[in-house]
Amino acid sequence: MSKVLLEIAAFNIEAALNALAAGADRIEFCENPMEGGTTPSFGSLANLISLTTKPVFPIIRPRGGDFFYTENEFNAMRSDVLIIRKLDYPGIVIGLLKADGNIDTERTKRLVDLASPMEVTFHRAFDRCIDPFQALEDIISTGCKRILTSGQVPNAADGLPLLQKLVEQAGDRIMIIPGSGVRSNNINEIIQSTGAKEMHSSARKAMPSKMAFNQPTMQENMQYFDVDVDEIKAMIQAINTTS
Repeated sequence: MSKVLLEIAAFNIEAALNALAAGADRIEFCENPMEGGTTPSFGSLANLISLTTKPVFPIIRPRGGDFFYTENEFNAMRSDVLIIRKLDYPGIVIGLLKADGNIDTERTKRLVDLASPMEVTFHRAFDRCIDPFQALEDIISTGCKRILTSGQVPNAADGLPLLQKLVEQAGDRIMIIPGSGVRSNNINEIIQSTGAKEMHSSARKAMPSKMAFNQPTMQENMQYFDVDVDEIKAMIQAINTTS
């Protein structure tokens, strides 16, 4: 069995670098974790690509919420694809649905074509689609290389029956990546149950502010999110026992 790859979702530059240093094989690069991840700023994109040669796939998502986008939002996504391609990233992550819950194949294919030669992952918008088996075929037709999914439930460990069926249906045509709630205590079970060759985890860890002074009259929580390096290493160790 070939080694299972581990992708980590990182929500800032330092988190991405920490995850790679801990052994992550690839980064899904996002901002705004409380929104589920949105497109990183140009400054973050320009800086991160200069700091690593390892694979980083920025997410192209103009806002939080659903995945049914207006024409203006789609145009923003097109512009972001062009910027990221010009910066020489190896891949991107996208996800577009129609109002009826089907995959927006027409606009997805337009982004895939625009992104070439970058690889494209279709993210967990897949988990909101009306028919996952038809959606799989639709996404394959657009040229995407991967689908990130939890099996249409919040936690991938609870979506194993669907994930297994998707892996079987996909065959060698597209990679199914289980993600959401993947941790060192369940990653082995998910790999063995689904046969997936890549796994996704945020390994997210809330960090307290490093400020020496915090204004006591302000009420905001100044914590930020990093990755849990020990958890990433534990997941990699678990993967190595199954590979």
